[in-house]
Amino acid sequence: MTERMVKCIKLGKELPGLEKPPFPGEIGTRIFNEVSKQAWSMWKDDMQIKVLNEYRLNMANPKDYQALVDQMLLFLNLKTGQSVEVENAERGRKS
Repeated sequence: MTERMVKCIKLGKELPGLEKPPFPGEIGTRIFNEVSKQAWSMWKDDMQIKVLNEYRLNMANPKDYQALVDQMLLFLNLKTGQSVEVENAERGRKS
């Protein structure tokens, strides 16, 4: 069986796609159709954790959940706007 390929909107090239949408609904379908397995892994295994930890998001809070979804869409290039900053070595340091 041949691997499904997608033109990845994040990485800008033809790459293997996900095997199924990562979650139901329009956003899951867009990710399935436009984001490669590699780019999704970059979000899921790295950036998502950084955003959750850096901004102490509570997934039980609808506002925090929406903030995470917005950052995911920005990271994956499915939405335009300003993404949050993570891994700033100067943040939190006292002078």
